[in-house]
Amino acid sequence: MKTPRRGRPLGPRLAFGALLLLFALGAGHTLLWRTMAQQLESGLATWVEIRRAQGWRVDHAAPVRGGWPFSATLTLGTVRLEGGGATLPGGLALDAERVVLRVTLPRLNRLRVEMPGAQRLRLAGGEWRFAADELVALVPLEPDTPPREAVLLAERLRLAGPAGPMEVARARLAVASSSTATEDEPAITLDLAAEAIDLPAAADATRGFGRRIEALLAELSLSGPVPPGREPARRAEAWRDAGGSLELRQVALRWGPAEVAAAATLALDEALQPMGAGTLRVTGAAEALQALTDAGVVGRRAAGTARIMLPLMSRPAPGGGTEIEVPVTVEDRTLAIARIPVLRFPAWDWPVASAAPR
Repeated sequence: MKTPRRGRPLGPRLAFGALLLLFALGAGHTLLWRTMAQQLESGLATWVEIRRAQGWRVDHAAPVRGGWPFSATLTLGTVRLEGGGATLPGGLALDAERVVLRVTLPRLNRLRVEMPGAQRLRLAGGEWRFAADELVALVPLEPDTPPREAVLLAERLRLAGPAGPMEVARARLAVASSSTATEDEPAITLDLAAEAIDLPAAADATRGFGRRIEALLAELSLSGPVPPGREPARRAEAWRDAGGSLELRQVALRWGPAEVAAAATLALDEALQPMGAGTLRVTGAAEALQALTDAGVVGRRAAGTARIMLPLMSRPAPGGGTEIEVPVTVEDRTLAIARIPVLRFPAWDWPVASAAPR
């Protein structure tokens, strides 16, 4: 009787097949990573080209690829971004020690912009140096479409500005824009939330309430359309004549003994200066007045008058205690609360032409 032939062992064949599969997966993953890195470089080059065509100055060191295997990164050293004089009086200049562009699997439709190290920002004539434990911008990616929104996240943000050093424990800023907004639609919206803001020790605002602002919320909306052009004064005039306005949908502040909430609508007057009206709601007004009086911010005579008026203006607050709600106006560069002028603003100087990048 003929003995049947024995087949080859199954184990080595399975091992060889698994090895081929791993090799194919590795090759495919490497190809995907290279494609992601190439798309990052291509997107960066396009963005730089567009910004430069718009009059911005953009400089950076040669990008360095990295991030394999789970993300594709481009690391840029000594980044310089300057321009924006047609939109912001005085323009903007940002110097970053290092910027990392990152796309991570499986979120290929989101760009993560990381800014480790020391940074410097010049905006509207003021200069701030800052660094953070984490400073990240999240930007959605769509084919052939410039990003119209972004979210900026910060952890332990440390700033040094004209008034001195300050620190923010946590902050989140969401920005959205629309180039096709009509008069009744928002062209730009800002949504800010920040916690544990330690103000500069030398700031006058810290007298009475202390250095720390426990929480700050702000929702702002700039109506459209925003006119094109390179001269801020003419753009502002055209925006005003088209009915443009800035809506402060919500500004909420928890600082010391007071909780403050405000809402207002602002526009530009004939001299291109801010004007508008809104409401101010304060909880803990009596305690806040006492703190300001003890710190010498409010004089004894004015404090005595305010103590007489507060009960007449107070009403029960939804969460208990009492609150006051008063009208607020901005007119002729003067802030008035309950029709009482409290602050005179310096004139807003609009440049006639945008500044050329240095």
